Amino acid sequence: MGDSPHYDVIIIGTGAGGGTLAHRLAPSGKRVLLLERGDYLPRERDNWDSTAVFVKGKYRAPEFWLDKHGNEFPPEVNYYVGGNTKFYGAALFRLRPQDFGELTHHDGLSPAWPLRYEDLEPYYTQAEHLYLVHGRHGEDPGEGPVSAQYAYPPVEHEPRIQQLSDDLEKQGLHPFHLPIGVNLSQDSNGRATHSSVCIRCNRVDGFPCLVRGKSDAQVICVEPALQHPNVEMITNARVVRLETAGPTGRSVSQVVTRLEDGSEARYAANIVVVACGAVNSAALLLASADEHHPRGLANSSDVVGRHYMRHNNLALMAISKEPNDTQFQKTLALHDWYLGADDWDYPLGGIQMLGKSDAEQIHGEAPRWAGAVAPDMPFEVLAHHAVDFWLCGEDLPLPGNRVTLDRHGAIRLSLDEKNNIEGLSRLRHKLQHMLGHLGMHEHRLLPHSIYLHKGMPIGATAHQAGTVRFGDDPATSALDINCKAHDLDNLYVVDTSFFPSIGAVNPSLTAIANALRVGDHLIDRLS
Repeated sequence: MGDSPHYDVIIIGTGAGGGTLAHRLAPSGKRVLLLERGDYLPRERDNWDSTAVFVKGKYRAPEFWLDKHGNEFPPEVNYYVGGNTKFYGAALFRLRPQDFGELTHHDGLSPAWPLRYEDLEPYYTQAEHLYLVHGRHGEDPGEGPVSAQYAYPPVEHEPRIQQLSDDLEKQGLHPFHLPIGVNLSQDSNGRATHSSVCIRCNRVDGFPCLVRGKSDAQVICVEPALQHPNVEMITNARVVRLETAGPTGRSVSQVVTRLEDGSEARYAANIVVVACGAVNSAALLLASADEHHPRGLANSSDVVGRHYMRHNNLALMAISKEPNDTQFQKTLALHDWYLGADDWDYPLGGIQMLGKSDAEQIHGEAPRWAGAVAPDMPFEVLAHHAVDFWLCGEDLPLPGNRVTLDRHGAIRLSLDEKNNIEGLSRLRHKLQHMLGHLGMHEHRLLPHSIYLHKGMPIGATAHQAGTVRFGDDPATSALDINCKAHDLDNLYVVDTSFFPSIGAVNPSLTAIANALRVGDHLIDRLS
């Protein structure tokens, strides 16, 4: 180790889990080291360029994973300070209370969590306030009870989306303002004020924010944490394995890291927290196998890497009869069929708006669908009339959907892409059958696969979860209720890996709330 200091806590990863945890621990005075495999995202004009971000994938990690057949694919991952929150849409939903219990789906059971919605609710509120979530509790009749209203009012709909909301209400539905994390202040007309950081542009979804108006983990948590003298961060530091010590290997003793210059460094701490994202966290634990843990760390139950989930997602473009001049489109959601419908006894999922598509995004997908489906409509006209929807259904935590390593250490992701998809199909039909009543051209609903990684569904890893699940039984879970490994005394996993199920909403807020909860546990433990 040389002269490397001993830390109270080492956190591997700076995204929604790791970055938030660092923010929670920073005021405690405990010595915290953040290890981030990437660097700061460059602030440049390409941050907001559709061709650079979506078509060329300029900021995507330059790596390939393997599918179950051994074929390479590019995963939707970004290695920067702030993790994947640099590119997320900042849609920060709570899971519903029912998501924490056992739910019956068409294709099987979604398992119960070892804690209840009520246990996480105070941390949901703290997470919403910390990440500047704009919304209004009480609009969605299916949401769980809340202890406090959002600290910020909802982002106002622009005229076309307000009309969509009104039309949905006329259909007897309950649209609500999408909860979104942005540093926005609005005037009486809903426009960004002259002092607002967020400018209500059309680059909110999938783009890094050039003006730092989106609530990503770097801006909200990592940078404030680094203001404390007890918190340090090393960038371009890839952790390659964790080593254990002692006659039983019950403690992580060394965090072995490859630095930017190719050299190896070793760090030690009382507590080691893995927060690399569900796939990479599982991969790190598997790569750390030793004589005491032959199947990988925290893996006596053989669940590490298993039960991978990523949601059943579908991005759809409807063509409005009237032009859609909306800039900030991501303001509306609909959960009326989240748990079922009058003609279906099983959960369907939720509908929300996407960021506004543009001609460059559509043109980039032309060989796949645009020219074939709408040759009579130029890309610019198509984009001007587009209304973009995101449909999200729950996939189930199948043990065969898993992360493994091949003999060279490469990540292999095995996935059943037909897992519980009937609900999503029915959700699409619900939307499609309403188009005429919503001011859209009937039968003009186009699959918008640019959000799904160029028609490679397995590469859509933005909502990855479930590979290091927590639970009460060490025989069927890797972590206890505090996200500490059953098999080790000082190893925690604090990202979306711990999810036993994923629900049908974006997982980020739940990861953030859980990181705050685990942070309180660690402060108590260290004191």
